[in-house]
Amino acid sequence: MSDLPTISLPEGHERLLLHSCCAPCSGEVMETMLRSQIDFTIYFYNPNIHPRREYDLRKEENNRFAQKHGIPVIDADYDMENWFERVKGMEHEPEKGIRCTSCFDMRFERTALYAHEHGFDLISSSLGISRWKDFRQVTDSGVRAAGRYEGMAYWEYNWRKAGGANRMIEISKRENFYQQEYCGCAYSLRDTNLYRIQQGRAPITLGTMFYSEEQKPATES
Repeated sequence: MSDLPTISLPEGHERLLLHSCCAPCSGEVMETMLRSQIDFTIYFYNPNIHPRREYDLRKEENNRFAQKHGIPVIDADYDMENWFERVKGMEHEPEKGIRCTSCFDMRFERTALYAHEHGFDLISSSLGISRWKDFRQVTDSGVRAAGRYEGMAYWEYNWRKAGGANRMIEISKRENFYQQEYCGCAYSLRDTNLYRIQQGRAPITLGTMFYSEEQKPATES
């Protein structure tokens, strides 16, 4: 345990509001910050996740892990209708395109607003640890959101470095996290299923994939 890395918040900051997208991405982030004795709170706001069953699965995994470690969680509303309105006209944009940028902007703007209203002057997100995400795209959205408020900053820490990406998988297997098979939004689910069908594979079945070798169905929410 002693050879695992520890980190420090940027100088001048003492409390962090961490936007969490899901347990697999945030597990390593949470453990590193606990090990580093950082004062942080989880903010779960992901109205992009579709359908509701998938949203509940991901939220419950995230909250279960946080509660296990005594980490405070702010459970924001499932703002699905506003999300669909936000990305209207971008339904057929590719992954990592402008629809994703708009999605990140929406989630981080709400994170920054909560931080501003509750005494946090630093925000960040676990989104950037995933190899499926463009780290610069995620970070730029965070910086824009934090820039709306004087004195607030977005912590541009790269959670993938120092073995973080590998530990993310190790923790997911150890905790038997639910293994998500698409980014999360309705359009990602649509495009992923289309690709799978073209490859002769069955469409995604929600709630059936886990990181442990033994696969078992998730409980109904």
